[in-house]
Amino acid sequence: MIARDSLTSVVLPVYNEAACIAVVLDELQSVLANAGGRFEIVLVDDGSTDGTRPLLEAFCRRRPSGTRLLALGANTGQSAAFWAGIQASRGDIIVLMDADGQNDPADIARCAAALETADICCGYRRHRQDSFSKRVGSRLANRLRRAVLKDPVIDTGCSLKAFRAAVIRPLQYWDGMHRFLPVLASLQGARLVQLPVGHRARLAGKSKYTNFGRLLRTVRDLFGVRWLMQRTRRFTVVPVADGDA
Repeated sequence: MIARDSLTSVVLPVYNEAACIAVVLDELQSVLANAGGRFEIVLVDDGSTDGTRPLLEAFCRRRPSGTRLLALGANTGQSAAFWAGIQASRGDIIVLMDADGQNDPADIARCAAALETADICCGYRRHRQDSFSKRVGSRLANRLRRAVLKDPVIDTGCSLKAFRAAVIRPLQYWDGMHRFLPVLASLQGARLVQLPVGHRARLAGKSKYTNFGRLLRTVRDLFGVRWLMQRTRRFTVVPVADGDA
């Protein structure tokens, strides 16, 4: 059960999004202000070089309460940025989303509310506003994951996800982990639900990934996660005798 006054942390990794980040954050702030409940925004600048950092700082000055900004010393990747934000967050619920405007912040409250009966809520994108090649690549990646990992997540590329903090904060960092967070948490018994969420065209800029590069990383990491799954054992310990010393 989630307490009514629980804090929800919304974590956004940001890298070279100067063309759109101000609009994204203004919309996010407006949606959260009208959503009810308690929220904090955790921004992680992943070594931006295009003027993103001053825009993030300006947003934090305008909204000093409930906004936090972290900066990585150099561009380290989305997994590192997500992990840094997760570890710095203070909420009982942690919501992850992209900073390019494609995720609809109106879905945040729905995903967080779904954790009343689950530990993880994964969004899956309806009417994706991406190129044909990107959609085809995602379908292939999803099918490969289901074949190798028996992964039940419908849309593994959708960044909009909500977690109970207790199931995600203990996870150890490794490069590429953000693509497998639901699988990694489920190894410890976390319960999963999935919800359809909105998806929009990029406001500006371009994706930091190529389809081929994403596929190569996914294939490499898939078999590492499979190895981990095969060696993970859940067990219980029953005290039989507990005499005082």
